[in-house]
Amino acid sequence: MQAHTHDLLDLARHHEALTFGEFTLKSGRISPYFFNLGAIDSGAGIARLARCYATALEHSGVAYDSLFGPAYKGIPLVTALAAELASRDRDVGFTYNRKEVKDHGEGGLLVGAQLGQRVVIVDDVITAGTAVRQAIALIRAQGADVAALLIALDRQERGSDARSPIQQLADDEGIPTVAVASLDDIIGYAEYTQFDADTLDSIKAYRDQYGV
Repeated sequence: MQAHTHDLLDLARHHEALTFGEFTLKSGRISPYFFNLGAIDSGAGIARLARCYATALEHSGVAYDSLFGPAYKGIPLVTALAAELASRDRDVGFTYNRKEVKDHGEGGLLVGAQLGQRVVIVDDVITAGTAVRQAIALIRAQGADVAALLIALDRQERGSDARSPIQQLADDEGIPTVAVASLDDIIGYAEYTQFDADTLDSIKAYRDQYGV
């Protein structure tokens, strides 16, 4: 397991952003784990998270010149990532969107830097993929291309068909996804840190049932 992947999972466990039990997802599936980056709510935590994102992006080799964070969770993520990249001598503009068009002040739907030509979308996870596709449409409407989607966790499970939403995004839109961690990494982490057998078995059973 990559060091930045292990660090993300350690961080998520410390802040209870990664928890175990029984959780009903939007899909109606009962998941034995839940991942919520919103639980990382301290300056030190978000800085550490940004380091994990930045390292994963660097290792990916994706060529980009701009960052985009979809409202709402993507906004603090893209801001923290841009700051971390600047500390690594890569100063990149970032942009985010509003949920509603503002009709006063500066107006408009987008806030921040003008989009570059190759944009990385920064988010936490991709579930159905609806929000990501809306972001893609918004970016393309500005005349820019999407270089990649950068997320914290690839759940590695089937979406509306036999493919995962990430596979659908690659097949349908030609957009790669860079994930800091995956479900397989969570299982490896659980084994390494010696989680109880019932928890580990339930995660593996979920992967066997819904995994790709």
